[in-house]
Amino acid sequence: MLFHVRMDVAIPRDLDPGERARLVATEKERALELQRKGTWVHLWRIVGQYSNISVFDVDSTDELHEILWTLPLFPFMRIEVTPLAQHPSDLAAQP
Repeated sequence: MLFHVRMDVAIPRDLDPGERARLVATEKERALELQRKGTWVHLWRIVGQYSNISVFDVDSTDELHEILWTLPLFPFMRIEVTPLAQHPSDLAAQP
């Protein structure tokens, strides 16, 4: 199952700088791990914002939920999830 996920991050300005650096590094490490695994298929930055657009390929909505809830920066994110389905005019859908 493919999902389009928008993540907007708002880390509090008063968070300890060391803790912020640790969280950001841990988040990057987790994102790279999920990309190597093939779960986090695409990751794009939204220019001028601390936000991204991502595509996840997971077996279920529960799996995506678990992944998102365990991201290190999750407590500071606003997340929008959209399920995706193949479009009949997509080249890959043609016989």
